[in-house]
Amino acid sequence: MAKDRPEPELDCELDDLPPELRWREWMRRIEAVLFASASPVPREDLARVVAQGVSVDLLIEDLVADLEGRAFEIAEVSGGWMFRTRAVYAPAIRAAVDVSEQVLDLNEFDVAVLAAIAYHQPITRDSLKDIFGKEISRDLIGRLHAHGLIGTGPRAPRRGAPYTFVTTEQFLVSFGLETLADLPDREQLEDVGMVETAAP
Repeated sequence: MAKDRPEPELDCELDDLPPELRWREWMRRIEAVLFASASPVPREDLARVVAQGVSVDLLIEDLVADLEGRAFEIAEVSGGWMFRTRAVYAPAIRAAVDVSEQVLDLNEFDVAVLAAIAYHQPITRDSLKDIFGKEISRDLIGRLHAHGLIGTGPRAPRRGAPYTFVTTEQFLVSFGLETLADLPDREQLEDVGMVETAAP
């Protein structure tokens, strides 16, 4: 019975290569890691495959330029980077592949509740009821939770200590946001007709 050989240690310095080839190899390593990952890869993880002191951000910039004109791009999402298909190719993907299983089956009201959670988190079901003027069902909360878009936050500091809800990293990934600070502000929402403009 053959023994498993230990994997050779990764040479991050690449001192045997000329500087230009060394840089290109680091770019390819980052590309390989991003390609293999289904979730955003943070800077500190990418730094493990390049020499100490090398700028991951500059390598990413060069990789982004290298991918110009391709059907996919590198997006900065939720504190890391990941590959995603360019939006212009969405119709081609839908025409060729059944993506219905991957698409979030959320109706308009589900999305409105999700937006309220995103903007007001941590928030309780009672507070959501105040916003929408009606009870928010446990089923709706369960759907958002099942998609990994929300999670349980800290208990509210009031009678009964009800649970609160917060958005998750999956929420950021699903909507292509790096952080919650990237959520559109009220003026942007008014510009696209998602909320009514306040009367003067």
